[in-house]
Amino acid sequence: MAASGAEVAITPTIKPNSPNLEGKFGPRQSYSARITGEGGRLNINWLVAGENPARIEMLRQYLEAKGIDLNERDRMIDCLLDWVDPDDLVRLNGAEASEGYQPANALLVRIDELKKVKGWEAFTSAPGWDDELTVNSTGPVDLAWAPRDVLRALPGFTDAMVERFLQLRAGPDRKDGTADDTVFKSLDDIRAALALSPEQFRELSPFISFKDSVLRIVSTGRSSDVTRVIQLVFRRAGTTAQLITWKEF
Repeated sequence: MAASGAEVAITPTIKPNSPNLEGKFGPRQSYSARITGEGGRLNINWLVAGENPARIEMLRQYLEAKGIDLNERDRMIDCLLDWVDPDDLVRLNGAEASEGYQPANALLVRIDELKKVKGWEAFTSAPGWDDELTVNSTGPVDLAWAPRDVLRALPGFTDAMVERFLQLRAGPDRKDGTADDTVFKSLDDIRAALALSPEQFRELSPFISFKDSVLRIVSTGRSSDVTRVIQLVFRRAGTTAQLITWKEF
Protein backbone atom coordinates (compact mmCIF):
# COMPACT_ATOMS: atom_id res chain seq x y z
CA MET A 1 0.00 0.00 0.00
CA ALA A 2 2.84 2.43 0.76
CA ALA A 3 4.26 1.80 -2.71
CA SER A 4 0.85 2.55 -4.23
CA GLY A 5 0.72 5.89 -2.44
CA ALA A 6 4.25 6.77 -3.56
CA GLU A 7 3.41 5.84 -7.15
CA VAL A 8 0.38 8.14 -7.11
CA ALA A 9 2.28 11.00 -5.44
CA ILE A 10 5.17 10.96 -7.91
CA THR A 11 2.80 11.41 -10.87
CA PRO A 12 3.58 14.82 -12.47
CA THR A 13 -0.05 16.00 -12.40
CA ILE A 14 -0.54 15.32 -8.68
CA LYS A 15 -0.42 18.41 -6.44
CA PRO A 16 0.27 18.46 -2.66
CA ASN A 17 -3.44 19.05 -1.93
CA SER A 18 -4.76 16.33 -4.26
CA PRO A 19 -7.45 14.06 -2.77
CA ASN A 20 -5.78 11.18 -4.63
CA LEU A 21 -3.04 11.18 -2.01
CA GLU A 22 -5.45 9.28 0.23
CA GLY A 23 -6.63 5.85 -0.88
CA LYS A 24 -8.68 3.09 0.70
CA PHE A 25 -9.22 -0.45 -0.56
CA GLY A 26 -11.71 -2.27 1.58
CA PRO A 27 -11.91 -2.01 5.37
CA ARG A 28 -8.27 -2.85 6.15
CA GLN A 29 -6.11 -1.56 3.32
CA SER A 30 -5.20 2.09 2.77
CA TYR A 31 -2.45 4.55 1.97
CA SER A 32 -1.81 8.18 2.84
CA ALA A 33 0.89 10.15 1.02
CA ARG A 34 2.24 13.64 1.59
CA ILE A 35 4.26 15.78 -0.81
CA THR A 36 6.53 18.54 0.51
CA GLY A 37 9.19 20.74 -1.05
CA GLU A 38 12.72 19.68 -0.14
CA GLY A 39 13.86 23.27 -0.65
CA GLY A 40 11.97 24.30 2.48
CA ARG A 41 14.70 22.57 4.47
CA LEU A 42 18.11 24.07 5.16
CA ASN A 43 20.65 22.56 2.79
CA ILE A 44 23.72 22.01 4.98
CA ASN A 45 26.08 21.63 2.02
CA TRP A 46 24.85 24.87 0.48
CA LEU A 47 25.34 26.68 3.79
CA VAL A 48 28.96 25.60 4.31
CA ALA A 49 30.29 25.28 0.73
CA GLY A 50 32.80 28.03 0.05
CA GLU A 51 32.50 29.27 3.65
CA ASN A 52 30.26 32.17 2.68
CA PRO A 53 29.92 34.21 5.92
CA ALA A 54 26.28 35.13 5.29
CA ARG A 55 25.27 31.50 4.74
CA ILE A 56 27.20 30.31 7.77
CA GLU A 57 25.41 32.98 9.78
CA MET A 58 22.12 31.44 8.63
CA LEU A 59 23.22 28.11 10.14
CA ARG A 60 24.21 29.93 13.31
CA GLN A 61 20.79 31.62 13.51
CA TYR A 62 19.02 28.31 12.92
CA LEU A 63 20.93 26.59 15.72
CA GLU A 64 20.15 29.52 18.01
CA ALA A 65 16.45 29.13 17.18
CA LYS A 66 16.80 25.50 18.28
CA GLY A 67 18.07 26.58 21.68
CA ILE A 68 21.77 25.83 21.14
CA ASP A 69 23.95 28.11 23.27
CA LEU A 70 26.73 30.28 21.85
CA ASN A 71 29.72 28.10 22.77
CA GLU A 72 28.06 24.96 21.48
CA ARG A 73 27.08 26.70 18.23
CA ASP A 74 30.68 27.78 17.67
CA ARG A 75 31.87 24.23 18.32
CA MET A 76 29.30 22.68 15.98
CA ILE A 77 30.01 25.07 13.12
CA ASP A 78 33.81 24.91 13.37
CA CYS A 79 33.77 21.12 13.55
CA LEU A 80 31.45 20.93 10.56
CA LEU A 81 33.68 23.26 8.54
CA ASP A 82 36.71 21.16 9.48
CA TRP A 83 34.78 18.05 8.41
CA VAL A 84 34.08 19.33 4.90
CA ASP A 85 37.18 21.41 4.10
CA PRO A 86 40.10 19.78 2.23
CA ASP A 87 42.87 20.74 4.67
CA ASP A 88 44.04 19.52 8.08
CA LEU A 89 44.15 22.92 9.78
CA VAL A 90 42.13 22.94 12.99
CA ARG A 91 39.79 25.87 13.56
CA LEU A 92 39.55 27.54 16.97
CA ASN A 93 36.63 25.36 18.10
CA GLY A 94 36.99 22.64 15.48
CA ALA A 95 38.45 19.16 15.08
CA GLU A 96 40.55 17.53 12.39
CA ALA A 97 41.80 13.94 12.08
CA SER A 98 42.75 12.18 15.31
CA GLU A 99 42.70 8.62 16.61
CA GLY A 100 39.24 7.21 15.90
CA TYR A 101 38.07 10.35 14.10
CA GLN A 102 38.48 11.04 10.39
CA PRO A 103 36.71 13.98 8.72
CA ALA A 104 35.55 13.31 5.18
CA ASN A 105 37.22 16.44 3.77
CA ALA A 106 34.22 16.69 1.44
CA LEU A 107 30.63 17.87 1.51
CA LEU A 108 28.06 15.57 3.10
CA VAL A 109 26.73 12.72 0.98
CA ARG A 110 23.78 12.10 3.31
CA ILE A 111 22.35 14.23 6.09
CA ASP A 112 22.96 11.31 8.51
CA GLU A 113 26.68 12.05 8.18
CA LEU A 114 26.19 14.86 10.67
CA LYS A 115 26.03 12.15 13.35
CA LYS A 116 29.75 11.52 12.76
CA VAL A 117 30.79 15.16 13.19
CA LYS A 118 32.19 16.17 16.57
CA GLY A 119 30.04 18.65 18.44
CA TRP A 120 26.84 17.44 16.77
CA GLU A 121 26.28 14.40 19.01
CA ALA A 122 23.58 15.92 21.23
CA PHE A 123 21.79 17.68 18.37
CA THR A 124 21.62 14.57 16.17
CA SER A 125 20.42 12.34 18.99
CA ALA A 126 17.20 14.34 19.47
CA PRO A 127 14.02 12.96 17.84
CA GLY A 128 13.28 14.65 14.53
CA TRP A 129 16.63 16.45 14.44
CA ASP A 130 16.80 16.23 10.64
CA ASP A 131 13.18 17.22 9.90
CA GLU A 132 14.27 20.64 8.62
CA LEU A 133 17.66 19.74 7.11
CA THR A 134 18.74 18.28 3.77
CA VAL A 135 21.62 17.86 1.34
CA ASN A 136 19.36 17.28 -1.66
CA SER A 137 17.71 20.61 -2.49
CA THR A 138 18.98 23.13 -5.02
CA GLY A 139 20.25 25.30 -2.15
CA PRO A 140 18.45 28.57 -1.44
CA VAL A 141 15.48 28.35 0.94
CA ASP A 142 12.19 27.66 -0.85
CA LEU A 143 9.69 30.10 0.63
CA ALA A 144 6.82 27.93 -0.58
CA TRP A 145 7.70 25.31 2.05
CA ALA A 146 10.12 26.68 4.66
CA PRO A 147 8.99 26.13 8.29
CA ARG A 148 9.20 28.72 11.04
CA ASP A 149 12.77 28.17 12.28
CA VAL A 150 14.18 27.99 8.75
CA LEU A 151 12.50 31.30 7.93
CA ARG A 152 13.90 32.81 11.12
CA ALA A 153 17.40 31.95 9.90
CA LEU A 154 17.02 34.16 6.82
CA PRO A 155 18.79 37.55 7.02
CA GLY A 156 16.38 40.37 7.72
CA PHE A 157 13.42 38.09 8.45
CA THR A 158 12.04 39.29 11.79
CA ASP A 159 9.81 37.13 13.97
CA ALA A 160 6.85 39.35 13.07
CA MET A 161 7.53 38.89 9.35
CA VAL A 162 7.84 35.13 9.80
CA GLU A 163 4.50 34.86 11.59
CA ARG A 164 2.75 37.08 9.06
CA PHE A 165 4.13 35.09 6.15
CA LEU A 166 3.24 31.71 7.69
CA GLN A 167 -0.35 32.86 8.22
CA LEU A 168 -0.60 34.16 4.66
CA ARG A 169 0.91 31.05 3.13
CA ALA A 170 -1.15 28.49 5.03
CA GLY A 171 -4.52 30.22 4.69
CA PRO A 172 -7.40 30.04 7.20
CA ASP A 173 -6.79 26.40 8.19
CA ARG A 174 -3.14 27.18 9.12
CA LYS A 175 -1.96 24.05 7.23
CA ASP A 176 0.44 24.12 4.30
CA GLY A 177 -0.41 22.08 1.22
CA THR A 178 -4.19 22.37 1.53
CA ALA A 179 -6.84 23.86 -0.73
CA ASP A 180 -7.13 27.20 1.10
CA ASP A 181 -3.43 28.13 0.89
CA THR A 182 -2.60 31.56 -0.50
CA VAL A 183 -1.44 31.09 -4.09
CA PHE A 184 1.88 32.82 -4.69
CA LYS A 185 3.00 32.67 -8.31
CA SER A 186 6.46 34.13 -7.86
CA LEU A 187 8.93 35.57 -5.39
CA ASP A 188 7.67 39.00 -6.37
CA ASP A 189 4.20 38.05 -5.10
CA ILE A 190 5.80 37.19 -1.76
CA ARG A 191 7.79 40.44 -1.74
CA ALA A 192 4.58 42.39 -2.24
CA ALA A 193 2.69 40.40 0.41
CA LEU A 194 5.40 41.12 2.98
CA ALA A 195 5.72 44.77 1.88
CA LEU A 196 9.47 44.42 1.46
CA SER A 197 11.30 47.40 0.02
CA PRO A 198 13.39 46.87 -3.13
CA GLU A 199 16.55 47.14 -1.00
CA GLN A 200 15.31 44.57 1.53
CA PHE A 201 14.39 42.20 -1.28
CA ARG A 202 17.79 42.58 -2.97
CA GLU A 203 19.53 41.66 0.29
CA LEU A 204 17.30 38.62 0.73
CA SER A 205 17.33 37.39 -2.88
CA PRO A 206 20.59 35.35 -2.80
CA PHE A 207 19.20 33.19 0.01
CA ILE A 208 15.70 32.36 -1.22
CA SER A 209 13.96 30.50 -4.01
CA PHE A 210 10.42 29.56 -4.98
CA LYS A 211 9.12 26.14 -6.01
CA ASP A 212 12.38 24.19 -5.86
CA SER A 213 12.23 21.25 -8.28
CA VAL A 214 13.26 18.77 -5.56
CA LEU A 215 10.34 17.22 -3.67
CA ARG A 216 9.84 14.70 -0.87
CA ILE A 217 7.13 12.08 -0.62
CA VAL A 218 6.26 10.21 2.56
CA SER A 219 3.75 7.44 1.92
CA THR A 220 2.24 5.34 4.71
CA GLY A 221 0.50 2.13 3.76
CA ARG A 222 -1.62 -0.12 5.96
CA SER A 223 -2.69 -3.66 5.26
CA SER A 224 -4.49 -5.41 8.11
CA ASP A 225 -2.19 -4.94 11.12
CA VAL A 226 0.93 -4.13 9.09
CA THR A 227 2.10 -0.53 8.56
CA ARG A 228 4.84 0.37 6.10
CA VAL A 229 6.36 3.76 5.28
CA ILE A 230 8.22 4.78 2.14
CA GLN A 231 10.13 8.05 2.01
CA LEU A 232 11.61 9.25 -1.25
CA VAL A 233 13.23 12.40 -2.55
CA PHE A 234 13.16 13.17 -6.26
CA ARG A 235 13.74 15.95 -8.74
CA ARG A 236 10.82 16.82 -10.98
CA ALA A 237 11.94 17.78 -14.48
CA GLY A 238 8.88 18.35 -16.62
CA THR A 239 7.10 15.00 -16.81
CA THR A 240 10.16 13.11 -15.57
CA ALA A 241 10.92 12.20 -11.96
CA GLN A 242 14.61 11.69 -11.16
CA LEU A 243 14.93 9.63 -7.98
CA ILE A 244 17.51 10.90 -5.47
CA THR A 245 16.86 8.80 -2.35
CA TRP A 246 14.49 5.99 -1.34
CA LYS A 247 13.96 4.64 2.18
CA GLU A 248 11.55 2.07 3.57
CA PHE A 249 10.57 1.73 7.21
